[in-house]
Amino acid sequence: MNPLGRTGIMVSHICLGTMTFGRQTEEADAFDQLDMAWERGVNFLDTAEMYPFPSTEETFGGTEEVVGNWMKARGNRSDVVVATKIVGPGPRFDHVRGGGVKYNRRHVEEAVDASLKRLGTDYIDLYQTHWPERPANYFGKLGYRHDADAEWTPFEEVLEAIDGVVKAGKVRAFGASNETAWGVVAQLRIADDKGLPRVSAVQNPYGLLNRAYEVGLAEVSIREDCGLLAYSPLGFGALTGKHLDGATKPSSRQALFPEFQRYFNARAEAATRKYVDLAVESGLDPAVMALAFINMQPFLTANIVGARTTDQLAANLASADLVLPPDVLTAIEAIHAEHTYPSP
Repeated sequence: MNPLGRTGIMVSHICLGTMTFGRQTEEADAFDQLDMAWERGVNFLDTAEMYPFPSTEETFGGTEEVVGNWMKARGNRSDVVVATKIVGPGPRFDHVRGGGVKYNRRHVEEAVDASLKRLGTDYIDLYQTHWPERPANYFGKLGYRHDADAEWTPFEEVLEAIDGVVKAGKVRAFGASNETAWGVVAQLRIADDKGLPRVSAVQNPYGLLNRAYEVGLAEVSIREDCGLLAYSPLGFGALTGKHLDGATKPSSRQALFPEFQRYFNARAEAATRKYVDLAVESGLDPAVMALAFINMQPFLTANIVGARTTDQLAANLASADLVLPPDVLTAIEAIHAEHTYPSP
């Protein structure tokens, strides 16, 4: 168990990601995964109002409903730490709250109330902005291009809106997702100066195919007590090795949503092959090795694992018990030096 920032909330080192629940994963299968994770000591669940992913107007909010139904059926709400997120602006979300989504008070209040209803609860443990409202480097973008004329909700207004739902007892802690080092530090500075909720965790992509978090945000996480919640730790399943050489199952995410190529470009496949070969040569399951590497990072609060089946989930959960030996870590660093950020 790890502390969630300075909130006093304790969360399991492994967090169960739920973004397929209600689309790829039917409710009965989702319940099986939730039960397995719960029995193995996972108390931390990650969802979002836009899930299941990819989001559509018809499925919007469906995952929160599945999670809420499970907590009601098991009667364990007080022991579960639930994280969810408010959707950010984007052309695919014109149907949300009348369009023009912003992180202002109205949108935060309406989004929180809607999530509470779908989750069947009267409080959310961790509430996060899903991505920056301003133009910034996220979702694979590396080259920053400043837009001085871009409109976005000032951080003080965002934090005041969060403060309102915290004081109303609807939210316990605040976090940011897909955020930059500058964005996190700027919000922390305002929070500390104004007595507003601090960023208690940063949910960003992190794994063997994308270690960009280490460049600036890792230090912020450690020094400011806002650890990483690592998502896409297996790169859409790429690091299992099962998709190499085009061996993609019809039920996989890659097959169902081929437009998402972040982890399946030529550079990523070359790196994946190296990591998979290393795991096999070391007598390790490639997915378990990839997850164990993340679990060992000092800036990590929780590793968000997701699975299509309970068999996959069991393997992912086993990574919590594996400490990679020095020779494997050295080999990982050598591959990283050769294949740096193939999937930013």
